[in-house]
Amino acid sequence: MKDESYPSTESLVASLQETDSATSGSRLARLKEGGLRLVVWLRRHPWLIATFGFVSGVLSFFLVERHEGVARAMAVAMLAGWLLLVLERVLDRAVKRRFGFGLPPVLVRYLTQFTHQESLFFALPFFFASTSWNSGQAVFTGALGLMALVAILDPVYFGRLATRRWLFLGYHTLTLFALLLVVFPLVLQVPAMASYQLALAVAVVLSFPTLAGAISVPRWWRGLLVLALLAALGAAGWLARLWVPPATLRLTQVAVTSVVDEAQRAPAESLRSIEAGRLLAEGLYAYTAIHAPLGLSEKVVHVWRHEGQVVDRIELEVSGGRAEGYRAWTRKRNFPEDPRGRWQVQVLAADDRMIGTLRFGVE
Repeated sequence: MKDESYPSTESLVASLQETDSATSGSRLARLKEGGLRLVVWLRRHPWLIATFGFVSGVLSFFLVERHEGVARAMAVAMLAGWLLLVLERVLDRAVKRRFGFGLPPVLVRYLTQFTHQESLFFALPFFFASTSWNSGQAVFTGALGLMALVAILDPVYFGRLATRRWLFLGYHTLTLFALLLVVFPLVLQVPAMASYQLALAVAVVLSFPTLAGAISVPRWWRGLLVLALLAALGAAGWLARLWVPPATLRLTQVAVTSVVDEAQRAPAESLRSIEAGRLLAEGLYAYTAIHAPLGLSEKVVHVWRHEGQVVDRIELEVSGGRAEGYRAWTRKRNFPEDPRGRWQVQVLAADDRMIGTLRFGVE
């Protein structure tokens, strides 16, 4: 998107009048005129797009619970919108060659803003539901919320963000990164770790224009420096994954219990504390119901910690599709001779991203 100042309604009307005089008569000219009229109308009702983006994003989250096919269709439509943005220059040149005029720049600007709004409001409910708010994941989800706010504030979006190319491209890349973290598991049934790797690869590739434009050194080694920076960016993104929630995985029920009803696949009780003698004699179950999209199989890990120290890691596999979550549990029987103190069972994705935590005490 070009770095232009915040477009006023008067400038949009002027563009519309110019279009009327230059391209009147043809069907595509009328289509172009209609597009500009739509932009003028939306500019006079600025909260309409923002409201639509927010409502459709929240509805899409609940559709996943009940009608995943519809939600998948919405996700594919959003990817199609991003594809149009990627091909915008190609389409613009093709229209110019065929009909003598290109896509109105102001229309492209508002299409880009609308795509950002829809993507962020689509992804945010998934991240809000899966975030462990007492961890660094709160920073990432909070940043996405701030980006969504920027997307609906036209003076900030067009006047501050869009005029700084490096900042806008970073915003653009992070928005797509968040969307792909939701779309890959939801549409393609790609597990959380592979989804993160694919989304990170896309983000790193999209960062190439920003890094290449920001480096002003002799050409003969600029390419090597850009590649080194891209590799460093990819490594940093992988190390920072612990701050990124696994968007399509979340806990719907948890319990620490001494008995699990295997026929009902439910805990008999939920304990906050247990006596050391009973623990050593009976062992303990960590019961978790994990929600995942239909058709998705995920490996998760129960990490048992005593006073912050890891004492055991137990893997299990869950399958998506059940609204109440896939019910699974691990049982631990081998405890230290003195198990008293604070215990945690961290529920992690295969790439060690936090899904949730169970806490209990031993007296």
